[in-house]
Amino acid sequence: MTLAPGVTLEQLAARYSTFFIDQFGVLRDDRAAYPGANDGLLFLKSLGKTIIILSNSGRSGDYNAERFVRLGFARAGFDRFLTSGDVAYEILKREASDVGRPRRCLTISSADDHDLSDRLGYENVEDASIADLIIISGSQGETIPMELYEERLRPAAARGVPCYCTNPDRHKLANGATVAGAGRIALAYQKLGGTIRWFGKPHSAIYEHALTLASPQVASDVVCVGDSIEHDIAGARQAGLASCLVRTGILAGMPAPDLAALSDRFSALPDYLMASFRRR
Repeated sequence: MTLAPGVTLEQLAARYSTFFIDQFGVLRDDRAAYPGANDGLLFLKSLGKTIIILSNSGRSGDYNAERFVRLGFARAGFDRFLTSGDVAYEILKREASDVGRPRRCLTISSADDHDLSDRLGYENVEDASIADLIIISGSQGETIPMELYEERLRPAAARGVPCYCTNPDRHKLANGATVAGAGRIALAYQKLGGTIRWFGKPHSAIYEHALTLASPQVASDVVCVGDSIEHDIAGARQAGLASCLVRTGILAGMPAPDLAALSDRFSALPDYLMASFRRR
């Protein structure tokens, strides 16, 4: 595949009315906002654009929005914050007949987070041998090796305990490096014999939910901005939406031939490339 030409934020703004924007790797890393990112959001809002921050986070959009503002982003710079955790909650709440009744749930997360389990009324446990359900919402791949995750989850996989992965990202940014993300833990669980149900990009439900929130005139008014070909660009393509790959985040520094090969692998060629998410 041949990569798309470069584009500026102003050029995207002239073409699209609605922006679905990834947070990690586009607007911020694990420590701080990227230079110019907040001003970029405010620039789009000054033009009347609809902005939904679309994140593969197992935590709620409300939690993420509050943390986003604490990092220095203006609340006026976006309309909604939608996460894969929100989508999982809405879908599972509709499907479950036992919401509010105790169900033993083991959550694998980035910071002892049991948000989805708590919202669904499950009982939190730490022992995979007694869990009725596994939720994988995050990773501590910067400190916990994959072998330890596999060892901990093996008893549940052996019993066929179902698993919900609310963050499909296989990699995440941590301390300036790329480490194993929640999606990689879920794939390890699958390899152990467990079954996975995925929520978040690139799967369709999160885009359907975002489109409902944004209510664009037509899908051609929407552009998805992300740093991952596997998740952001592939998800946009599957949803029939335009996409822009930002050259920060997990693919920063990857040579153009390798990017083209990765796009070919996932059948996901971005419509546009942007050096970084900033006005100029």
